Parts: sequence; structure tokens; C-alpha cells
Amino acid sequence: MNEFYCGDDLVFKYNVCFLKSNDRILMLNREKPPIMGVWNGVGGKYEAGETADEGAIREVFEETGIKVNEYYSKGVITWDKNEGEKDGLYVYLFEVDATLGNGPIQKTREGILDWKQIDWIMNPNNLGIAEMVFQYLPVLLEKESDYLFEYKDGIVNLIV
Repeated sequence: MNEFYCGDDLVFKYNVCFLKSNDRILMLNREKPPIMGVWNGVGGKYEAGETADEGAIREVFEETGIKVNEYYSKGVITWDKNEGEKDGLYVYLFEVDATLGNGPIQKTREGILDWKQIDWIMNPNNLGIAEMVFQYLPVLLEKESDYLFEYKDGIVNLIV
């Protein structure tokens, strides 16, 4: 995945982060674009000088109030833009304390935070989940590692 990092500099501007507590994942139903009204992980835009990991940890804390340290797994999802340029985003899975997954629904400035059952998130009849999540989240959940995905023609493929 080194081609998507230049030293500590980031190639892509955004991250999305999932917090897992037992069989639940903290999801955010956003109140504003992009993906308004859709359940997704928390995250956002990196700040100047941040590494990918630092930005993800900061975004998790800002949007949830939960402090995380090391990720369980992470990935980079890329896609082609105009004229062969690549765009993408960094995705993270953090494991958190088992007691957090029983927390109540919270209203935040970003939207509604709720701990959702993994089976609910992955249900093929669930149309309220962000487009790519059901394709890459199972890989992040499967085992600790760093992954590279490519999004093309509506499908997320695992590269490494």
C-alpha cells in the first residue's frame, strides 16, 4: 500500500472508520451531504500534517467522543477519476471495549450515532447502508491486516 502514502504524506483526503464492540458496529446516519440519510462509519477529511492513522483517530474522537489507539485492520479503496487519475479513501476498523456497544442512540452535529448489529449492516435487503460498505467491511472484520481494494463498475475488489 506504500504507493498511497508518500512518506507520511497522504495521497487521498478522506477516511471512514468503524468501531466494533462484540457483534455491533457504531454507525452514523449523516444529516448532511455527502451520503445524507445513509448509515456509514464515522470519519472525514484529514488536516494538514496528519498521517492517515492520526487523522482517523482524531475523526473518531471528534465524532464519537471515543478514544482509540491502534486499528484492528485498515484499507485503501481506490477508483479511477478522469483521464486515468486515481482517487480513494482510507478505511479503518477499530475494536473498542465490549461495554460500549450497548450504548444508547446519540444525536450529534454530524447525525445519529447508533450501535448496529453486524448482521443488520450486512443484510442484502438493507438499502440504508452506504454503497460500498457491505463489500469491504467483511474483509476488514475477517482478520487483522492492511488491505488494498479497487472500486470499479459498482464492485469493490480486494487487490491485496
